[in-house]
Amino acid sequence: MNAAQHASVQAAETQCYHCGSDIPPGSHFYTRINDEDRRMCCPGCQAVAQTIVEGGLDNFYRHRGTELSPSSADLAELEALTEELALYDNREIQQGFVNNIDSDQPSATLVIEGISCAACVWLLENHLGKQPGVVEFTVNLTNHRAKLIWQSDSVRLSQLLAEVARIGYKAHPYHPDKEEQLLAQESKRSIIRLGVAGIGSMQAMMFAAAIYAADIAGTGMDDKYVMLMRWASMVVSTPVILYASLPFLRNAIRDIRARHLTMDIPVSIAIWGGYVASVWATVFNTGEIYFESVTMFAFFLLIGRFMEMKARQRTGRAGNALLNLIPASAMRINDHGEEELVPASSLQPGDRIRIKPGQTIPADGVIVRGFSSVDESALTGEYMPVSKKVKDTLVGGTINIENPVEMQVTVVGENSRISSIVRLLDRAQSEKPYVARVADHVARYFVGATLVVAACVSTAWYFIEPANAFWITLAVLVVTCPCALSLATPTALTAATGTLRQQGLLITRGHVLESFSKATHIIFDKTGTLTEGRLAIQETCPLNGTSAADALTWGAALEALSEHPIGRAFTPWYCYTADDIENTVGKGIEGGIEGKRFRIGAPEYVMELSGQALPNLPDNKRQWILLGNETGALAWFALDDQIRRETRQAIQSLKKLGLSVEILTGDTSPAVQRIAEKLDIQVVNSGMNPEQKLARIHQLQSEGKQTIMVGDGINDIPVLVGAQTSVSMGAATDLAKTNADAVLTNNNLQTLADSILMARKTRTIIKENLGLSLAYNVLALPAAAMGLVPPYIAAIGMTASSLVVTGNAMRLIRAPRKPAQQVATPSEQPANINAGT
Repeated sequence: MNAAQHASVQAAETQCYHCGSDIPPGSHFYTRINDEDRRMCCPGCQAVAQTIVEGGLDNFYRHRGTELSPSSADLAELEALTEELALYDNREIQQGFVNNIDSDQPSATLVIEGISCAACVWLLENHLGKQPGVVEFTVNLTNHRAKLIWQSDSVRLSQLLAEVARIGYKAHPYHPDKEEQLLAQESKRSIIRLGVAGIGSMQAMMFAAAIYAADIAGTGMDDKYVMLMRWASMVVSTPVILYASLPFLRNAIRDIRARHLTMDIPVSIAIWGGYVASVWATVFNTGEIYFESVTMFAFFLLIGRFMEMKARQRTGRAGNALLNLIPASAMRINDHGEEELVPASSLQPGDRIRIKPGQTIPADGVIVRGFSSVDESALTGEYMPVSKKVKDTLVGGTINIENPVEMQVTVVGENSRISSIVRLLDRAQSEKPYVARVADHVARYFVGATLVVAACVSTAWYFIEPANAFWITLAVLVVTCPCALSLATPTALTAATGTLRQQGLLITRGHVLESFSKATHIIFDKTGTLTEGRLAIQETCPLNGTSAADALTWGAALEALSEHPIGRAFTPWYCYTADDIENTVGKGIEGGIEGKRFRIGAPEYVMELSGQALPNLPDNKRQWILLGNETGALAWFALDDQIRRETRQAIQSLKKLGLSVEILTGDTSPAVQRIAEKLDIQVVNSGMNPEQKLARIHQLQSEGKQTIMVGDGINDIPVLVGAQTSVSMGAATDLAKTNADAVLTNNNLQTLADSILMARKTRTIIKENLGLSLAYNVLALPAAAMGLVPPYIAAIGMTASSLVVTGNAMRLIRAPRKPAQQVATPSEQPANINAGT
């Protein structure tokens, strides 16, 4: 091309012929396409375009046309699709999948079809994120779900779904039942494609082996038989290329049209380039054929994609399994007291339902009649059933074990606890930790580098030995396919997240595992975190010959109608209710028992009844209340917040992991120091308000410490948000759980120590995976470029590296560890009550 021609092209073209970007001044990159010199904006586009042309795919540009703007046919198709998708703008239909439907910024979970790698996620997020009215759009590579938040007054949902379709993907609302059907269809199609590729590649290899064997033996083969083998290879290879490998080509064309590099581009160039060259050689009886290499490459690549798909489906079914815990029907009690079988989906807050032993609870609610034990293992990971009584909360999806109970429904549908857990799970899987974002970024540039290297290798071998240039370039494209690199991080994160959910830690933010692995300090709130958050009777000291059993029974009778935390501490000893109960706020309770007047509460208030002097207080370290009657004092009761049974073991485990442990609490009582001494915690900050707690967290972080905050109350929300990582107890307030990065659903602090250990193991495995995948590419690329690796061996190596990375990540999947000891439930009797004399 002479200078005049260059000047002519430069004047005519101001945009890159490949990607459509403006060509910067002084840029002089050209590629000959369809017998014309086309101007490129950079060496990357030049290399991609040159590779497409050398692979025999230059018809892509002819069909696309010289303009990158959509054609009138494309616009008409998009307009028709938008009208079809307008169904999803209907408010009644949105009720089934849109959250916060009445707000200005509703949200929805979508399923995206057509995702093949991390680059697809990048393209979707960047394209949708730039659309007017989109507040947030994140895509989960693992389960192909997307979280969309948009401004309903600026853009319609149907318009955004159409935008997804415009770049070659299909989006629809996430429904567990529909997704199961799609997963089944996807599995069926993949198995058929895999079968076709397997049969075709084995047959092609069989015909190639016959030719190779004759050449190795030195006997040769008659030309007519060689031609027969070539034509037979082409026949058995054609279904592999035109059917089994078709998704690769579709994805590649879609990604090129979107001006975005993905691994499907070099894969398609390798497969179709090898196939087209082999067909040419067969038809015109000239050159070498590569049918066995391209079919083996397609077969092994499909094996890797199939394994990835099954792993993704297992993860996707985790959320589906939670939603499927809800039974299809429920036994509702109508206004006439009669039972009627109704769909569980028709239940409304206020409905009364009966749940028999062995049945699954169909909605969230509270017990209004009866008592039983409930298996909550599906939600909390706790194996021991939890005792439930009147006014206790039941969660939909758990199983009633012992006795029939009646429950009043309080929450249904999207507001239920199971639905909120699934949303938190989706949120965690959608958010990418830093290491995953780096891996995705590297994989995108790796594809571009692969195409540049392939073009350079092809050019070099064209001058060195033209007969080998094609198959060596083919081997380079195959061996450098970054499948393993793209799988290295998400497979490990998915495996670890799923295992921890089974053990009782629900991760709701994507950075948790990474932050856990780097943590140096863990800070606990006291009440409801290190302790059970409820008063319990620690000791009973009877006076004047009263038995401990009688004192506890009388105290329970007086406290029977009380909603005060002190009253609930007497629940295990309740037998009957006192008569004529009078509650004096701030002092105590008076009532009649067996014809006598009793009082319980503040010592001065109790002794007013008998007019006697106060008995000596057993000690000044605990909170004491007094029981007495008209004859005098009867018993002292020591009340305290009981330490969780597993807490001491958990604190020791955290220290063994090298973490510094401290307490931040608003409590100013001597109980704080006593609990710290029992748990061997040296750093204690008591009497702190929320602002002071947050200041302490910021102080640690300014010193370079990596902090984890564990709390459970509304007063802990500022510090939960301020910490680098926050964990809420499963029994915490809803607001605390919403603001936490992870939720300890089983309320077992030992699970927290196990999770930090798992996070460190996950970080190690991610490093191993990245190292293995990069090492494979670094070692295999020079060998392939030097012509030492046949294409079919390259295909085996590429697939093997992906399987090794996936298998290494699967080490993180193991059965949840059973707690060494049972965790006390709210209805259990404290184990350390002693009778005094």
